[in-house]
Amino acid sequence: MLRDKDIRPVQGKLGVMIVGLGAVTTTLIAGVEAMKKGYSEAIGSVSQMSTIRLGKRTENRNPLIKDFVPIAKIEDIEFMAWDIFEEDAYEAAIRAGVLEKELLNKLEPELRKLKPTKAVFSSDYVKKLHGTHVKQAANKFEYALMLMDDMKRFKAEKNLDRLVMAWAASTEIYMEHHPVHETLESLEEAMRNNHPSISPSMIYAYAALSLGIPFINGAPNHTLELPALRKLSIMNKVPVGGKDFKTGQTLMKTIIAPGLKARMLGLSGWFSTNILGNRDGEVLDDPESFKTKEVSKLSVLESILQQDMYPQLYGDIFHKVRINYYPPRGDNKESWDNIDIFGWLGYPMQIKINFLCRDSILAAPVLLDLIIFMDLAKRCEMYGVQEWLSFFFKSPMTAPNLQAENDLFIQQTKLKNTLRYMMKEDLITHLGLEYYDEM
Repeated sequence: MLRDKDIRPVQGKLGVMIVGLGAVTTTLIAGVEAMKKGYSEAIGSVSQMSTIRLGKRTENRNPLIKDFVPIAKIEDIEFMAWDIFEEDAYEAAIRAGVLEKELLNKLEPELRKLKPTKAVFSSDYVKKLHGTHVKQAANKFEYALMLMDDMKRFKAEKNLDRLVMAWAASTEIYMEHHPVHETLESLEEAMRNNHPSISPSMIYAYAALSLGIPFINGAPNHTLELPALRKLSIMNKVPVGGKDFKTGQTLMKTIIAPGLKARMLGLSGWFSTNILGNRDGEVLDDPESFKTKEVSKLSVLESILQQDMYPQLYGDIFHKVRINYYPPRGDNKESWDNIDIFGWLGYPMQIKINFLCRDSILAAPVLLDLIIFMDLAKRCEMYGVQEWLSFFFKSPMTAPNLQAENDLFIQQTKLKNTLRYMMKEDLITHLGLEYYDEM
């Protein structure tokens, strides 16, 4: 059992390998470099800024999470990236248009050093993009071997102790489960035969897990759901997590919907629409990629509201999601939600939400936390799906046949209780009766 083991201590540097040097990745890297120089704090990062209560409330033990659990320090993180364009991190950040040029200029020397490695890519899986900085190989298995060489080289050149990989590239087209996904043998054979059911994200995940490297799926791609890859993560004792970073509109849903359910208020309809102008918006303008994202976004309400248990309140919800590509908006996504609810005696009411968010500003600290916690999980000898990290995902992975938990507040409790469990502290139930028994 985890609780009976000591956590492997933090030693040396943590290598972070990210697929996609786009808006989210460059925002994360620039933010980490800015923090190293003391220009900014890690606002939005749970691992860096959140406290955790230990013991009774009367004990007043509320350390920062980063002081409570042995996690990697910001200054010990080294980055590499794969991308289909040759631009270095500085040029990519300028093109992404998320951060002010004044800040980027201060970080230019550090960002210039990060030049992306050629990516594994095919426009068959992301129809709207056509990159030139891509690897060439005879088959998909050879691509995986090339990626493994990239990882080994990065670790050796930077003298790294540990590695974590994250997918922060574009959403791939919607893919159904295929028999070649079932076993490791059938997956590897399909890769050698260039089977169309093997997408680039699956190749990256296979390469990472084969080397024992934790893998984070930040897109709604059908990647870690593959039985073969799940078995590989368990066989090699590698933690994995996904999918789809929880940022703007879905973050709001996981905050609002639990509140409605907690008060037993009914819901008849929830209409969501977005305008987004960055590369993600362009990719999602393709119907096949949008379907992948739509499935991820639509699944949230069902699990929170438990329609089967409360049919009179949530049994007939009309839930619609739209994403519209609007180039002038850039990375500053805007979402609108119209929520039709009903209360006492069935009387109707409405909630309107207009969220003008910055997509990558919300995603960057989520990615940082996932990297740091996934490295912690590896050092705790936890492997397979890390459901305790559901707090950070739109469509959290679970064990097979298990309903995902999307209530943000239950997810937070699970996250913090897992950290307490790791450190052999009492779990917090919030029952609180002991305070009154002692009176």
